[in-house]
Amino acid sequence: MSFNDLGLSAELLRAVSDQGYSNPTPIQAKAIPIILQGLDVLAGAQTGTGKTAGFTLPLLHRLSSNKPTDNNRRPVRALVLTPTRELAAQVAESVVTYGKHLPLKSGVIFGGVNINPQISMLRRGVDILIATPGRLLDHVNQRTLDLSQVEILVLDEADRMLDMGFIHDIRKVLALLPKQRQNLLFSATFSDEIKRLADGLLNAPVLIEVARRNTASEQVAQTVHLVDKGRKRELLSYLIGDGNWQQVLVFTRTKHGANRLADQLTEDGLRAAAIHGNKSQGARTKALADFKKGSVRVLVATDIAARGLDIDQLPHVVNFELPNVPEDYVHRIGRTGRAGNEGEAVSLVCVDEHKLLRDIERVLKREVPRGNIKGFEPDLSIRPEPIQNGRRSGGGGRPGASAGARRPGSKPQHARSTGSRNGGNATGDRRRSAGAKPTQGAPRPRRAASR
Repeated sequence: MSFNDLGLSAELLRAVSDQGYSNPTPIQAKAIPIILQGLDVLAGAQTGTGKTAGFTLPLLHRLSSNKPTDNNRRPVRALVLTPTRELAAQVAESVVTYGKHLPLKSGVIFGGVNINPQISMLRRGVDILIATPGRLLDHVNQRTLDLSQVEILVLDEADRMLDMGFIHDIRKVLALLPKQRQNLLFSATFSDEIKRLADGLLNAPVLIEVARRNTASEQVAQTVHLVDKGRKRELLSYLIGDGNWQQVLVFTRTKHGANRLADQLTEDGLRAAAIHGNKSQGARTKALADFKKGSVRVLVATDIAARGLDIDQLPHVVNFELPNVPEDYVHRIGRTGRAGNEGEAVSLVCVDEHKLLRDIERVLKREVPRGNIKGFEPDLSIRPEPIQNGRRSGGGGRPGASAGARRPGSKPQHARSTGSRNGGNATGDRRRSAGAKPTQGAPRPRRAASR
């Protein structure tokens, strides 16, 4: 099947051809004809399958075919809700790319930036609005946005929005929309909560699935390295150097841990940057741009970036710390192995994370293969830290336990144990705090453990 077989307009086919595409991905081939019919859709697709174009192209087709009766006004006719700023920017870029030969205007609004330019943009009028829920409601409360003419609603990464606590915001937005509209719900996983949302939102939806429920891409080679917490950074630096990895996305649990790890990797001679919710939007955009063009070799991110990063042919993803929510593992490693490309996902797992690993393997319905790098074997005498009030009590293992054997030929490395303030992942423009185990410190000349 080619894009010419899907019923899209000549202007859209031209834009697709400009991008060098001739054949749709499975989600595009299934979703586009159904959306063109005006039907509601509940679509399940892993990240990297081309789902953004899967709803962007038919959305543009329908809006350009059904022009508003009042040409003097340009009301918002399509609304796309996303959980994060990065994903909103990615969708907005897709709309501009595929709609460049059409007389439609689009805009994007999210938090973390000045609201006044967004107000000016909305006053000029847009046909398609891409938004994060929090900033969208800010505009509604300031009466700078009218949603009464919306014809098409898209919830992108709906499961992530629910994970991030946006359900109440979503319900507020739904109450502002016309009852007669087309609804498109895209989700990488189908939880029971997603099903309940779909039941209340969608009207006789067509179910589209292109992968088994809650599975990681088969294009991604997954490996677990069991390692002491204090040696994770040393092992990460070794893997990057020994494998000559030039583009690596590394996930930590906390913003503080992301900053610290990026600094430590830079000390190791690896060009690194951190991206998370406490960074300004300008800093996040620059870090991502530098990573894409290769001037930054390692991008350290919290889960805010798990859904919003769209990087072509990203070869390596590393879980420096496993996520607390097993499904987030699927979203993290979905940053690689995209669009038919092969990728590698490596998880560095200490004794405190064994239960998290079992939970992930239960979701995957299989065991993740274990790697074995001589010199980095874990100290089996170390026991998991006791959990108090839902958190680990200390810095991980006994002091000094991390300065174990080194790989032959590597530089001598030592470790120190450092504490970490608990920090939640800032998500979109609504933030919630979640306790997290401390991220372990960096290899440094031996000295007393510090807090």
